[in-house]
Amino acid sequence: MNLTVNGRRGWYEESCRTLADLLARPEWTGKLVIVELNGELAGREVYEVTLLNEGDRVELVHFVGGG
Repeated sequence: MNLTVNGRRGWYEESCRTLADLLARPEWTGKLVIVELNGELAGREVYEVTLLNEGDRVELVHFVGGG
């Protein structure tokens, strides 16, 4: 399925069906993120049940510590 994640269009395997599946990918595992799906914020409580669809736009903003 084609998704645009952080402005980059890419193909994601069929097993990547929910926001939780997307966030389980190695590049996002263990990171604290805010998720926007098609312009709407998605809370952590809906990651498991929010299905991704062909052409969706996902913005993942993660926090970086520092001083």
